[in-house]
Amino acid sequence: MKKQIDPFLWLTVFCGFVVVAFVLLPLIQMIAEPSFQDLKETIQDPDVRHSIWLSVYTSGLAAFISFTIGTPFAYLLARKDFPGKGFVESIIDLPIMIPHPIVGIAILSLAGRNHWLGNLMQQVGIHIMGTVTGIVTVLTFVGLPFYVNTVKAGFEAIPVRLEHVSRSLGASLTRTFLRVTFPLARRSILIGLIMCCARAISEFGAVVIVAYHPMVAPVMIYERFTAYGLKYSQPVAVWLILVCLVLFLLLRIFSLPKKNQT
Repeated sequence: MKKQIDPFLWLTVFCGFVVVAFVLLPLIQMIAEPSFQDLKETIQDPDVRHSIWLSVYTSGLAAFISFTIGTPFAYLLARKDFPGKGFVESIIDLPIMIPHPIVGIAILSLAGRNHWLGNLMQQVGIHIMGTVTGIVTVLTFVGLPFYVNTVKAGFEAIPVRLEHVSRSLGASLTRTFLRVTFPLARRSILIGLIMCCARAISEFGAVVIVAYHPMVAPVMIYERFTAYGLKYSQPVAVWLILVCLVLFLLLRIFSLPKKNQT
């Protein structure tokens, strides 16, 4: 007797089709609309190349900073229970929920002359408004939660007994982390870097408040759209999508687990 397919399965397939179409159709239309000549002329523009490079460069710096300060912190959250841990984890997630123009305003408020920290920063030559430093600060703020949460999950997946064995053999906590835990978590770390970079390179709302100039690619796309419309903004958007796709694929390749050698 032929088995009847449950209607719910058809519902899941239909919803999956709707989701995929919802994501792909606008992107396919945007990529297909500009002509090859439009794309060529756009990438020959020094301002466009500089804005794309600046987006990649500042996002990479944000990911590196997140790696430097976020990896030890993610390990602490994964391995230790302490009073207020849930509250601390909620604070880490705040940049995900806060509207991003508010992020830019908050950072400028902290770095302004009316705040003691901003006063101190300016005295030592650190400026946030309209600088690459400001862009990196904003991108780190919005990308750090993605890195910390991803790496924390990676550390939690590593059996604690492996660390206990290393410690029982006389290795220090630092040596155990560098020789045992960190190598086992490298895939999660790379995925965390991907997510941090992807989130940072797409940021617009906070960046446009802190630093309209120098102009990163999302800000340039916005400026060209408001000034000239779709025709002049689409080619820049296509190039940014292609650059992001290349970076994403490279990082995904590096994050794949190595096959066991036989």
